[in-house]
Amino acid sequence: MPLRDSDDLSLAYTPGAIDPPPVMEKSGVHPQPRPPQHRRRHPIRIWLQPFLIGLVIVSAFVSCYVGLMRDPQPHRIPVAVTGSQLANKVQQALGDSIDVRRADSTTEARDALRHRDIVAVLGTGPHGKDLKLDVASANGLSTTTAVTKLVTAYAHGADQHLSVSDIVPLDRYDARGLAGFYVSFGVTLSGFALAQNVVGLSGLLHLRHRFTLMAVFAAASGLVAAAIAGPILNAVPAPYLPLAFVLALLAAAAAFTTKMLATYVGPLGIPLATLLLLTVGNSTSGATVGADLMPSGARTVSALLPPGAAVRAIADLSYFQSSHVLAPLATLILWAAGSAVLLAFRTTEQRPAAPTPHRATTDDTPIAHWADTDERHSAPGNGTTRHPAFTSSKLGG
Repeated sequence: MPLRDSDDLSLAYTPGAIDPPPVMEKSGVHPQPRPPQHRRRHPIRIWLQPFLIGLVIVSAFVSCYVGLMRDPQPHRIPVAVTGSQLANKVQQALGDSIDVRRADSTTEARDALRHRDIVAVLGTGPHGKDLKLDVASANGLSTTTAVTKLVTAYAHGADQHLSVSDIVPLDRYDARGLAGFYVSFGVTLSGFALAQNVVGLSGLLHLRHRFTLMAVFAAASGLVAAAIAGPILNAVPAPYLPLAFVLALLAAAAAFTTKMLATYVGPLGIPLATLLLLTVGNSTSGATVGADLMPSGARTVSALLPPGAAVRAIADLSYFQSSHVLAPLATLILWAAGSAVLLAFRTTEQRPAAPTPHRATTDDTPIAHWADTDERHSAPGNGTTRHPAFTSSKLGG
């Protein structure tokens, strides 16, 4: 009996007979195409770049901090010496290690020490035989220790007794003189971290909103850090509002500089800011190793970068009657304002992008990727072959 189209073809099969056409072709059903799966091979630079950046940062960090502390050498440390004869002898004996500045009186020399114009005062004792050295430990323990060792060696060679007095001592809660450094480091780090987040928000926030965010954060960071280091912990004896102003400028300089570098340099901007501010800037700030004990290049960088300027400003406000605070303030203002101007010049105004609607699928493959590969898999009623989902479920009768 002849077979009808509705009969199951698999039931008409007998051994030795000619195999019937496949059921899928008989019913006009086509197998659903699977999305192509290609294994993408990423270029080597994609993973090599962050690897090398990490190595550069760790190498620079260890080299700067450990290298500067490895063997500090005094270079022309300013010391006031009373008496022309003593000044000539000290200059000949110590050479370029100190910069001898002749003083007419001990009172004048000590006044210069209290205003941070010099590091120490050397003169003779009451009887004209012994030597007396006045230092200011607020200049930093590394610098004070170096001067004391140099003058002690001279006194020993001249067979004279040396007495040392500290006329500008450190605060009792900052025995090693590092409180200002750690406050500056924390504020710099907070500004750097904020800028990293702002970089990710560039496509969502208007330019003026990003500027407002960084400016308000800088002010808040300065107020909070100054309150903790000053009135709460009593580790930094600087007046509260001037200290908060300095720290706010430091936070602004760190944030705007980091954002500016990311805008101009691209993905390498953040690592570059890490090297400039957190590595080189903090290691040459003059807190752990005095500026007079650094190589000439490090001394120059120390005064020009925001962390070094902030450390100097904090010390001036805390111990030296704000005698030389204007130069560090000018450095911080130039970094903050200059970076903001460059950022505004380069950055174009961007409005928040409208979110793109997302069609949920049963798997991770976009519908358009495979649905358009075969035009025959379309909805019914358009004159084309029916999609498998719309075909009759009765294939075998």
